[in-house]
Amino acid sequence: MPAPGADQTPAPLAGGTDGPRALRPLLETVLHALGRGATARGGPFPPGGPDAVTARLRAAVGPALPEHGTGAHEALHTLVRALAEGSADPADPRCAAHLHGPPLALAAAADLAADALNPSLDSWDQAPAASALEILTTRALAALVHPAGPAPDALVTTGGTESNQLALLLAREAARARSAAPLTVLCGANAHHSVHRAAWLLGLPAPQALPTPAGVLDPADLAAALDDRCGGQGTPTLVVATAGTTDTGRIDPLPKLADLCDAHDVPFHVDAAYGGPLLFSDTLRPALDGLDRARTVTLDLHKLGWQPVAAGLLAVPDTTWLAPLAHRAPYLNPADDIEAGHPDLLGRSPRTSRRPDILKIAVTLRALGRRGLGDLVERVCATAQLLADRIEAHPAFELHARPTLSTVLFRPTGTDDRALADIRRRLLDHGTAVLGRATTPEGLWLKATLLNPHTRPDDLDALLELVEGHTPR
Repeated sequence: MPAPGADQTPAPLAGGTDGPRALRPLLETVLHALGRGATARGGPFPPGGPDAVTARLRAAVGPALPEHGTGAHEALHTLVRALAEGSADPADPRCAAHLHGPPLALAAAADLAADALNPSLDSWDQAPAASALEILTTRALAALVHPAGPAPDALVTTGGTESNQLALLLAREAARARSAAPLTVLCGANAHHSVHRAAWLLGLPAPQALPTPAGVLDPADLAAALDDRCGGQGTPTLVVATAGTTDTGRIDPLPKLADLCDAHDVPFHVDAAYGGPLLFSDTLRPALDGLDRARTVTLDLHKLGWQPVAAGLLAVPDTTWLAPLAHRAPYLNPADDIEAGHPDLLGRSPRTSRRPDILKIAVTLRALGRRGLGDLVERVCATAQLLADRIEAHPAFELHARPTLSTVLFRPTGTDDRALADIRRRLLDHGTAVLGRATTPEGLWLKATLLNPHTRPDDLDALLELVEGHTPR
């Protein structure tokens, strides 16, 4: 084993004063490999299906753990090129299946700085500046959600799934202080699957999912359910609404739902992972009226925020509501350090080691401002309306409904569910287009989730032509 100070030079590090010098040539290799991989892919998706993609990757990579290394530049070029060639490219306008958007270049660049500095947000002595930046930025975003809150705050999460789980955790702990009965969750059938998984992980009863045949939670159905649950001695209850469903982008009637929660004295959580960024837009934010009345709100800026994964948030109107997350580990937040004024970071996440995902968000907010981000949100929502116009005017297609956000459901006229699923898979196998799928009471639909603000009208026409070209006659 080489001893420290031996002649053999170890691999260079990314940090310190020499870090930038070590990174610069490696970044050139990475950028070159990204370009070569994208060119080799030749479209929005690697063709051939799962077996072909895996075979190409294995052929390019070789053994995952070689006996002797190939060197930094060869390893970077080979693996980055292979990954780029075999990746779905959300920056291609024909890649529009999921809430998986193309990240802004400036956000990706900021993420590099976070990787190089490698602060870990589990103790102040590992992340002095990053912890201060997180507090500053999360509170500004929380104030956007809860402008009248006494002390708005937000936790950084890995995404909507973790945020929803934290919301149910906080509600469960608040309920325990009032009743020995377990917390019951009421939500719509349109709620994200993470609500049900969170209840399972937290040992709660399975959520009661109210029917949503119109795509949104009906206040009359919620009123009846609350009257039933809260009658007599009452049952601890959390109501979960959705602002931007993953299938259609619909927004539940938040003001009426909030009224019902107030009348029954039950907490209100809104999963706004998709629709929350409408708050950046003066034009679109009225669609979120009532959001500020929620006790907890899920946001996810790697959707309509153009951040690299992960960039989730859970916002609350009062930072004291986060107290149940407090935790003590003497090697990270000893009492005497806290008394001396060192920030306590363990109560800001159930995770211990935690990267500074706030940096890319803070850079984006500073670079674009609220209005700049609002413009991007308005662009993709307007593009969705334009696609809906084209579908309605096209005799070969059927539109499910006018879009609420940036999701458009459509299908070739007269196509059954089996044929529609086959059209989608054929497009994937050819690597020419990536569309999602959604099931409604009317059957299966193709789903275009438009998150690329650079998408042009002719890109929409090309997408429809591809679908039409794969439709059986």
